[in-house]
Amino acid sequence: MNQPVISPSRIELIGVNKTFPGNRNDTTTPVLDNISLRMDEGEFVCLLGPSGCGKSTILNLIAGFEHADSGQILLDGKKISRPGPERGVVFQQPTLFPWLSVLDNVTFGPRMAGAKTASYLPDAERYLRLVGLQDFQHHMPWQLSGGMRQRVALARAWLPNPEILLMDEPFGALDAQTRLMMQELLTRLWQTTGTTILFITHDVDEALFLADRVLVMAARPGQIRAEFKSPFTRPRDVEELVADPAYGVLKQKILHIVREEAHKSMTADAF
Repeated sequence: MNQPVISPSRIELIGVNKTFPGNRNDTTTPVLDNISLRMDEGEFVCLLGPSGCGKSTILNLIAGFEHADSGQILLDGKKISRPGPERGVVFQQPTLFPWLSVLDNVTFGPRMAGAKTASYLPDAERYLRLVGLQDFQHHMPWQLSGGMRQRVALARAWLPNPEILLMDEPFGALDAQTRLMMQELLTRLWQTTGTTILFITHDVDEALFLADRVLVMAARPGQIRAEFKSPFTRPRDVEELVADPAYGVLKQKILHIVREEAHKSMTADAF
């Protein structure tokens, strides 16, 4: 009897360890301890945990910005050794070039690569429409609100049509109303494109609204302490979601773990 062929996960970390230099030359600080996780094609995964637990380090390893001390970091079964065009990154701050217009910021990558205007301009204008900025193409970043600047960053990240999008608390600096609008916009874009997304957050509500799976990390050195699969169907309406009794139960379970780990982190830092 033939065995079914199991395709590799899109992203896989196997036994990954990472340390950073300590306060003295002869010391190191463990950041990640035996991290293993996997993400499948088109999956939306949220990584949740207290400050300093290594969430951003995991993202940087997958992006190819940093290298693990040991373990494997794989893309389609092959080792990740450097950044690549199939992986887009969105940071907490939009990091726009202040001297460039919205359109020039969005198209910066292909322009610097020498691509012909006709090859990227229609897509750039389409993404600006999708993020609601079609009337602001020629505005400068300083003329935009924080939420609008983050929408520019989102359009810029999606323009190369990355297969994987790595997002490091991209809405953390926004006010509550703008943040919810950005979450709704992100889910619409994701459902349109089918991009595989790893989204880092410290907000339980954000994770439950966005994710297919929520991975909760332990305090430093970071480990995956718990995994929760979302039982909520899509598309999701935030008002209906918070009224669902299952939402409150799941939030309480995750919040309990997060508070425990945050307490451990604060206690360790104090001594």
